Amino acid sequence: MPWINDYFRADGTRVKGHVRLPAGARRETATLGLIVAGVIVFGNGTTSAGAGTGSGQELPRPQSTVVYPIKWPAWENQQAPLPQPQPQPQPTVSYPIVFPSAGSGR
Repeated sequence: MPWINDYFRADGTRVKGHVRLPAGARRETATLGLIVAGVIVFGNGTTSAGAGTGSGQELPRPQSTVVYPIKWPAWENQQAPLPQPQPQPQPTVSYPIVFPSAGSGR
């Protein structure tokens, strides 16, 4: 949108500076303004974001179920029993699995 400076016409009339809009810009600007106004007016409905009952009741807050300090059963005894040996893993197949060598081109 170019700005037109003050000037005098050929008949001597003084013209003040103004903005010269391109052809069709006024109609497009007015249409855009109506669309924005419509979105503002009709877009602000009575709905609210989030889940709720809609009757103004406050939803219940989650409650903590943990009890602090956390104590393990072995902590009650000053001399904790020695840990039991863990079972060793056993193979699940009884035949050898042959993997391809690195030179197979893969």
